[in-house]
Amino acid sequence: MSEAEQIDTAGATRRGIIAVLIGGLISLFPLAAGLFTFLNPLRSRKAGDSDEPGRLVRIATLAALPADGVPRQFPVIADRQDAWTRYRNEAIGAVYLRRQPGSDEVEAFNATCPHAGCFVAFNREHDVYQCPCHDSAFNIDGKLDYGPSPRGLDQLDADVRAAGEQKEIWVRYVDYLTGISEKVPK
Repeated sequence: MSEAEQIDTAGATRRGIIAVLIGGLISLFPLAAGLFTFLNPLRSRKAGDSDEPGRLVRIATLAALPADGVPRQFPVIADRQDAWTRYRNEAIGAVYLRRQPGSDEVEAFNATCPHAGCFVAFNREHDVYQCPCHDSAFNIDGKLDYGPSPRGLDQLDADVRAAGEQKEIWVRYVDYLTGISEKVPK
């Protein structure tokens, strides 16, 4: 092989290597963008999220809760997201709200029994929340009266806020682990 042919072959080899390197670098950008888009829902936090467990949810207006001291059950309607799919205005749980006569203060309890996760019902005749699954009962203040539940009903933070001419009840809704004595957010 002549010296000119060797130089031409070496140049072609260098051009081939440079083309492969540039092509590889260019293909990394779409790959990185795709990976970022795919993994982003797993690591991102919503705007407004705090380190407090749960989320602040508007439950009802204060006018919808009679001031007679009797607890009323309300659904918790909020957006739910599992990594990539967003579900709008979906029932994610329920709460019991109680308003004392002559007061705007509201008390809130998660409607889930801390024993096995069944929904409790309020028995007006005996002023207790009763779990239909394993016969636990909780007094009107959410404390355990009797039954296998490891703790009383989970009390939630409730806030009454002015919204124009009406007042709204907002609750920091938290689902806690069941079957244990400590309140540990799910």
